[in-house]
Amino acid sequence: MSKTGILTILGTAGAFIANLFGGWDAALTTLLIFMAIDYLLGLIVAAVFHKSNKSESGGLDSRAGLKGLLKKGMVLLIVLVAARLDIMIGSNFIKDGVVIAFVANETISIIENAGIMGVPIPSVITNAIDILQRKSEKKDDVNA
Repeated sequence: MSKTGILTILGTAGAFIANLFGGWDAALTTLLIFMAIDYLLGLIVAAVFHKSNKSESGGLDSRAGLKGLLKKGMVLLIVLVAARLDIMIGSNFIKDGVVIAFVANETISIIENAGIMGVPIPSVITNAIDILQRKSEKKDDVNA
């Protein structure tokens, strides 16, 4: 298969996936980036620092890694459900609220991993987490 054929298949698959999510936006991109960062930091905490709370030894564990990937996959499925509900009722509140909540959760996990590594956390980051959580709660209240 040629390079053009492969790129055509990848582009078509990407467009299909973006369409399922009701379009690709900055919030979804941010969620995916934060999920990747969190997973990578979890690997570093386990492999280098041997301080993971996901395994008995604190080190790398393939089952813990698989569970982490499956959880992140489930997060994306929940975002997909929220996006489809939004499409069905003609809004964008549900997906936005769900993505904001998961971005806040990923941010907290990233900060926890950084703390385990001994990295000082600037207050601007903890303030941003608070804002994200309040925004998520506000969207939840609007949808209730």
